[in-house]
Amino acid sequence: MGNNRFRRSFWLILSSMPLLGFLLIPLIAVALRVPIEALASTFAKPAVREALSLSLLTTSSSMLITLVFGTPIAILLARPRFRGQALLDTLIDLPMILPPSVAGIALLMAFGRRGLLGQYLRLIEIELPFTTAAVVLAQVFVASPFYIKAAAAAFATIDHDLEDAAALDGANSRQIFWFISIPLAWTGVVSGAVMTWVRALGEFGATIIFAGNFVGRTQTMPLAIYQGFEQDLNVALILAMLLLVISFMILGLVKGLLAQRLR
Repeated sequence: MGNNRFRRSFWLILSSMPLLGFLLIPLIAVALRVPIEALASTFAKPAVREALSLSLLTTSSSMLITLVFGTPIAILLARPRFRGQALLDTLIDLPMILPPSVAGIALLMAFGRRGLLGQYLRLIEIELPFTTAAVVLAQVFVASPFYIKAAAAAFATIDHDLEDAAALDGANSRQIFWFISIPLAWTGVVSGAVMTWVRALGEFGATIIFAGNFVGRTQTMPLAIYQGFEQDLNVALILAMLLLVISFMILGLVKGLLAQRLR
């Protein structure tokens, strides 16, 4: 019995090695090629500092927007089934599987100067394409579903009898939300918000089409990596490694929160 189990585990590990190696080797290659001696000079460049600060600004803004406007959708999806719920759920899933270039084109057709809504926004002197606001909109479009899905799953686990009991005790809807629903769904809400932030941090395709690649205005870290690949490989490698480390840390945090939730 023990020998059979060992044999099965051995073959599972052996058959897993090719794909695991394929996933791991490129990451190791980036880490090995990072020029340590160029770190100080790279981060001293104004364009790099502006890309870092703009990334932090836009990703924080997109996460805040997602929290404010995505939470009601998450609660709605967590409620008992209603007509149109499957359609709404599919609509939320769609940006997660759309090619980023399609997302960028869609945003441009909606909010561009001659877009579906953009032509009317121009009448009140609001132009979104190729601005910092366009970066935020692109990030919200591609990243918000990660929060909505995680938060909806968390809200769905809440025992509604607790909310009903609080209502019978005189609590209003706002009190029930802040003191019952949010604490019970806190882990899912936080993990979803973090995943949204890190997805927004890595957004490239929709941003470059809808917002362009202008230093100090729309050039986030992924766009700086793209430009660095063409002009200065050291910049691209250092920023790529920075994003890799941030992503690894964020994933570790989310997995830790989810493990705590399952205890």
